[in-house]
Amino acid sequence: MSARQWSRDLAMGARFAFTGGREGWVRMLLTAVGVGLGVAVLLLATAIPNALAVRQDRETARTDLTYQYHESPLKKADDTVVVGEAGTAFRDKEVRGRELQPEGPRAPLPPGVSKFPGVGEMVVSPALKRLLQSGEGRLLRERLPERIVGTIGEPGLIGAQELAFYRGADHLVVKEGSGLVERIDRFGAGYKPSEPKDPVLVLLALVVPLVLLLPVGVFIAAAVRFGGERRDRRLAALRLVGSDSGMTRRIAAGEALAGSVAGLAFGTVFFLIVREFSGSVDLFDVSVFPGYLIPSPLLALLVAVAVPAAAVLVTLFALRGVVIEPLGVVRTAKPPRRRLWWRLLLPVGGLGLLYPMIGKDRYGRDFNQYQVTGGVLLLLVGVTALLPWVVDTVVARLGSGGVAWQLAIRRLQLSTGAAARMVNGIAVAVAGAIALQMLFSGVQGQYTKHTADDPTRAQMLADLTEGVPLARAAAEFKATRGVAKVYAYDEGRVRRTEAGNSVSVTVADCASLREVASLPSCKDGDAFAVRGGADGVNELGAAALSKAGTKLWLHASIDSPAAPRPTSWTVPTGVKQARAIADPTGYKRGGLLLTPGALPSGGAQGLNGEIYLVLDQGLAAAPDYARNTARRLGMPTDPVMLVSSKRDDTYASIRTFLFVGAACVLALIGASLLVAQLEQLRERRKLLSSLIAFGTRRRTLCLSVLWQTAIPIGLGLALATALGMTLGTALLKMTDKPVSVDWASVLSMTGTATAVVLLVTVLSLPPLVRLMRPDGLRTE
Repeated sequence: MSARQWSRDLAMGARFAFTGGREGWVRMLLTAVGVGLGVAVLLLATAIPNALAVRQDRETARTDLTYQYHESPLKKADDTVVVGEAGTAFRDKEVRGRELQPEGPRAPLPPGVSKFPGVGEMVVSPALKRLLQSGEGRLLRERLPERIVGTIGEPGLIGAQELAFYRGADHLVVKEGSGLVERIDRFGAGYKPSEPKDPVLVLLALVVPLVLLLPVGVFIAAAVRFGGERRDRRLAALRLVGSDSGMTRRIAAGEALAGSVAGLAFGTVFFLIVREFSGSVDLFDVSVFPGYLIPSPLLALLVAVAVPAAAVLVTLFALRGVVIEPLGVVRTAKPPRRRLWWRLLLPVGGLGLLYPMIGKDRYGRDFNQYQVTGGVLLLLVGVTALLPWVVDTVVARLGSGGVAWQLAIRRLQLSTGAAARMVNGIAVAVAGAIALQMLFSGVQGQYTKHTADDPTRAQMLADLTEGVPLARAAAEFKATRGVAKVYAYDEGRVRRTEAGNSVSVTVADCASLREVASLPSCKDGDAFAVRGGADGVNELGAAALSKAGTKLWLHASIDSPAAPRPTSWTVPTGVKQARAIADPTGYKRGGLLLTPGALPSGGAQGLNGEIYLVLDQGLAAAPDYARNTARRLGMPTDPVMLVSSKRDDTYASIRTFLFVGAACVLALIGASLLVAQLEQLRERRKLLSSLIAFGTRRRTLCLSVLWQTAIPIGLGLALATALGMTLGTALLKMTDKPVSVDWASVLSMTGTATAVVLLVTVLSLPPLVRLMRPDGLRTE
């Protein structure tokens, strides 16, 4: 067969697709919309690497504070600027903030800023400006009272919904070892530690895109077959006028090719619409500018070539078992029994590729990423190969039941292929999601660091700066809305001599001291020597600390040239013994505990204040009220939220990407199922009208449609669960983690898929009711 004959037949099929009258245009529209949805997701996927790269470049270009110790700090010059940390948080979102103090006419400007803001002024991101000008941002506005004099341009932001600001300052002083205030002569010269690639994270980054994109490809393959049964019956007319079976199949492939090309156009339009609105979307705290979403030319070309080619191949493959004769299409006869052996080769082959990777050195060269990719693909594609056989086998054995059940079963027995095509995408998505959930659950302990914090005892910790008296800060926080309790401490050190070894000393009232030590009794004026703390009394000796009249020296907990001189303190009579217990951060204080009455006059000078806040859990804005109080007190940073665990940034980014991608794929699956359901209802319009004309109840037909959807979905989810757990087990073995099944995640995945199917079924009921009319039998 010559290429010329192929092209001529394909072109004839394309003409039939566009000249088939109203029926042909509806079929073309359904195919184009279905393929277009998948193409839009593929184009979005090809644009994500560029978006991530641009975000990283923007973050690097604006780097200022490195939070590192510099042995040779810059000297003040006319081309330097002092940058101070001024970030905060609002609700659960981070607000990036910097204070700028230019030191000369050639001081560098941050990216996206055209002019330095003066003292009392600030430039903000567009999203932050909208927030501050709305009633929702009232609490944040109290922390940022400066006058807005401009907005940060796109080059200075990593996302359209990022909250960021720069404000002017004239009080910044660079302190050695601080890290919160630095002098720089250019932006973008940040500290970049070189870290080896973690093989588990590489595996996650490899598997996640495969799991997210494979259902899209499965759906595109199903979309090009929309209207397949009716189209194949029309092809019998071509045999009647003289075409052979090969030519007929090529013409059918040409129709599918036309639909896929139209789908490319639809997909491009859908992608441009999504791209335009992407700037107003913030998914899991990740946002982009529309200009970030530029598909890779090579990948976009691959999509443009692969989708039409897949349409032709899928059509030819689907018609291999259909006999198209001049008098009709032999499709409705009992189909031949599907063979199982070659379908099992796919998942078995996938396991065969993954098995050699178990126990390999993932840091070495023997860890083949292409082999892992192939194994994952074969296992997931195995779902699409096995599902038609499973549906065929199970449906063939289903027996008697009500009228609705009989109608559904008979329909499924006649077209198990169509039923399997409809649920293939969601089955692959669920299988991949279950495997990923198992993998994430298995490795999360490796990337989740459990802290010693106890958020049940206190939720925030405020470190007071020099010049902020503890008593005043404690009173302010106690009066703050949403703060239920306050535990306030002054921290310092005590020595036998002015320059000897030291132990810690903590000054607080009795209620606060009971949170850090087990006390026999307590009243103002008491002093306690603590045993069992991290800073034990054995360094000085319990007798020395307990002996009345011993002269000790109180000084700040951190030695610095600006610290006040040590204050002498004489051990009072009756120092009590206490046992240390962990504070809300897990630290056990040792040394001495003093009530304010035991402290000598002037002894609090130079001590560092620390306040634990217990918040009202019923008030969501309680942390923001506490942050506002901290800023009124002159604290440069917010109180720290106490959390029980922290996740690795790279691991958290991959997990966020999974959630964002899963949301997009879930939306695609819902849309694809709806389009497929509408296409099947359209093809059965005359059959439904005939049943209504013979007196079948609408309720019965609606239940039959529900059963036709529920049975394949149930079988697909069962198969997806089995293969998903198999893939998850293999991936966990590759990461050398114990195999465990997160049944809550499995149930959530299958439950979500079931909810999507039920929603699609409900949305398809109105068109179904409109089709169930006797006048649908009319024809021209």
